[in-house]
Order: sequence, then C-alpha cells, then structure tokens
Amino acid sequence: MRKDERRASEPKGVYRVRNWREYNTGLIARGDVTMWIDESVLTQVSEAGPTRHGRPRVYSDAAIQMLFGLKQIFHLPLRALQGFAFSLGKRAYPGLPVSNYKTLSHRAQTLKAVLPTQRPNAPLHLVIDNTGLKVYGEGERKVRKHGYSKRRTWRKVHLAMDANTGQICAALTTHQDEGQVLPDLLDQIPADVVIDTIGGDGAYDTRLRHAQIAARGAIPSIRSRDGAMPWPDNTPGASWHNAAIAAIAKGSRREWKQATGCHRRSLAETLIYRLKVLTGSCLWARETGSQATEVSIRVGVLNHMVALARQQSVRIA
Repeated sequence: MRKDERRASEPKGVYRVRNWREYNTGLIARGDVTMWIDESVLTQVSEAGPTRHGRPRVYSDAAIQMLFGLKQIFHLPLRALQGFAFSLGKRAYPGLPVSNYKTLSHRAQTLKAVLPTQRPNAPLHLVIDNTGLKVYGEGERKVRKHGYSKRRTWRKVHLAMDANTGQICAALTTHQDEGQVLPDLLDQIPADVVIDTIGGDGAYDTRLRHAQIAARGAIPSIRSRDGAMPWPDNTPGASWHNAAIAAIAKGSRREWKQATGCHRRSLAETLIYRLKVLTGSCLWARETGSQATEVSIRVGVLNHMVALARQQSVRIA
C-alpha cells in the first residue's frame, strides 16, 4: 500500500479541548493592547549609555524592541509606527520615548532583541524545524503566470520550541544555502537550563548532530532516514539510531513514533504554520541584520500569544 493510500484509509482523529474556558479567555486577552506596553520601558531610557564614540543613544534597546513589537502586531510601516507611537504618548504614556522612523531603521540592523520566554520548571523537550520566509514577496499569481524573477529570494528561519509549554526557546535566521545550525540554537539556551530531549526530522539523523545532542546531555528523538544503515556501537547516538532501525523493521514507523514520543516533532510544523498565519510569510526588512531582528520580534510576539492562550486537547476517537 502506498503512503498516500494508507493516509486516506486511516480515520481522522477527533479531539476535545479540555481547557476551553481558560483558552477562550486568553484569546480575548490577546486583543488587549495595554499588555504590550511595559512601563519598565519608560524607566530604562536614562540607562541607555553610549555604545560607540560620539553622541550617546537616547533610546534604549527595550524601547526600540517595544516599538518593533507594535509594528508586527498592527502590521505598520515605519512611518505609520512613528505616528502611532506619538498618539500613544499623547493619550496615555507622556514619557514614551518615540524615535524617528530613520532611527528605527538603523537600530534594527544591530538590535539584540531579547526573546521573552517563560522559565521552565521541568526539563525541556525541544523540537526543532526550519522554514523559509520570502524577502521580496512575489505574488503567487505572478509566479504562476510569468515565473520566478531573478530577485526572488528568501531567508531560512530555524526554531527550537519546548513541546511542553509551546514557548520558542531559540530562533536563528540564516541564508537559504546554509545547513543545520543546531549548536547555535543550543547556545541560545542558558547552560543551567536542563534539556531532556531534542527532536528533529531525518535531516538531523547524522553522527555529527547526535554528537552535538549528546554534548548537551540530552536524549535524541530523531526520525531515522529511509534506508538508514546501523552505526558502529562506539558512535555517538548509535544506540538510538540502531534501535530505531530495528523497531521500524519489526513493526511500522507509526508504531515506533508512538512508542518513543517522536511524533511530538510535528508540533514544530504546527508552530511554523502558526508563525506564518499570525505574522505573515514575508519579511518587510531588506537588510540582513534587520531581517534577523524582525524574526526575533515575531517570535517574541508569538510567545506572548501562546502564554496568554494555549489549548490543551486530548484525542477521544
């Protein structure tokens, strides 16, 4: 039986949301704009010292990051963002530091955005995946009718999410021709945070990736590639790799995923879908540094939304 026929014959699962009342309240709270402006931003302006020779910076990184957060939430161009921030200062926040749109554009290239995450109480179960975001954003109709243009390009976004809380713990933006960047993602997670499991697709089923996972003291939960061969016993990750090959050969890949918890890797694909639906599939920025900042801001916005509302569903049929 082919893969497509097997999927068509399997009944679709039925799920029930267990925390509907809390989830519904959280969805309503996502529209409360007052939560996006932290008053601590107003007090950090005087603490922003000079970072180079010349005039010291007037606006702190926290204030710039807050403004870019508003930009992503309301889908505002830089000039409209400046006007929107001025209106907030007139009505509710007289001390709100509002910079010029040119200053925002320059600061975005070097801004070190802080990724807001909830401090986990339990070891992390990381699921890792990547996707592409278009830069110049050609329309689908134009591509279908006239083909791709030479300027069409995209950036590769790597995400590491905690499967238990739904929070994105690390994010990285690279060019489309770069490979896996697992060490760089793990370096973004503090060393005192315990990582229990790291899951990924078949692209991570290599000896180098298993060695990097073992160096962090985590257990791999990686789908083995089709036609994979056993590794020598002294190879890092050989026990997981060889056991996966034997279990799949004895039963089926689906049963092996259910038994080992490898099916939780699909949460990363759901995360990517949610990121593109909420924040868009195209990047507004044109500079490489600004694009990395834009991705970090989008990830932070998504973490805020997940912290407010996240459904807990259970399969009932």
